[in-house]
Amino acid sequence: MSEQNTSPSEDKVASTRSDDLPTDIVNRLAFAALNEQRRTRRWNIFFKGLFFAYFLIILLMIYLPVDSSKKLTTGKHTALVEVNGIIADNTAANADSIISGLRDAFEDRDTAGVILRINSPGGSPVQSGYVNDEIARLRNENPDIKVYAVVTDICASGGYYIAAAADEIYADKASIVGSIGVLMNSFGFVDAMKKLGVERRLYTAGENKGILDPFSEAKPEDINHVKGMLGNIHEQFIDVVKKGRGDRLVENKDIFSGLFWTGEQAMELGLVDALGSSSYVAREVIQAEKIINFTPKETYLERFADRFGAAMANTMMKVIGVNQTPVAK
Repeated sequence: MSEQNTSPSEDKVASTRSDDLPTDIVNRLAFAALNEQRRTRRWNIFFKGLFFAYFLIILLMIYLPVDSSKKLTTGKHTALVEVNGIIADNTAANADSIISGLRDAFEDRDTAGVILRINSPGGSPVQSGYVNDEIARLRNENPDIKVYAVVTDICASGGYYIAAAADEIYADKASIVGSIGVLMNSFGFVDAMKKLGVERRLYTAGENKGILDPFSEAKPEDINHVKGMLGNIHEQFIDVVKKGRGDRLVENKDIFSGLFWTGEQAMELGLVDALGSSSYVAREVIQAEKIINFTPKETYLERFADRFGAAMANTMMKVIGVNQTPVAK
């Protein structure tokens, strides 16, 4: 057999490579650790920056209003207060907010007249009643400042409850006006429970505590009681409209039936005085073309908190079956 000979130089090179191997691994591990530290540092900077931006946005949400349309007033102007959406305690169109705007408008010494711009399908008769009463009080204390209700798309039910307190009501020819009535709605699940084989177990203290329970049979006496209550609220509504509109109302049995009409038809019935927009009333009627918006605006954080809290409360009420608040319609 032949022997394979290696030179001394080749042995030295092999030995050197063998000795350098651990050092190379250590270097690679060190560089990998260093790169990992750099990546970690970059991510830390990124998340700290993200947190700072988030914190800054929260501060802006707290201290900046949604729409700061109210400006410093200089000179004669028309004051504007808006009623937008459903009128209820947990919405933007709540009595406290509307009344606050009206008071600010009347207290401004440069206010020549007040426009109550309404775009609402209605809502709570209680909240609407609060606003109606406050308008009457402010008009009585400030006889030189008139209030004009201006209807945009819709002024129905509780919206008209508020408008009736104004000196005059204006609308567009295609606006929807009226719906002077009251309703309360719920559901009945008795037949569905029977089909599913579900037994209702209701325990109360007080013979009428379970009235209008959606999982029990409706009793005639319960229905009569609720109709009587709704009739009473309806009469209150009718009295408010008659007081506000006076002899401008035309004798028509349908006016208080819950029906609604276009602005053009409503003018014929005496529910509206004339056709016109907010700018028209400010310019031609009040004769103060500059309009200053006095509608209070909530911050983004307040809006989020209110909506979240209201949504949770409404969900719980629906779950337990007590979401049956009367609504002016």
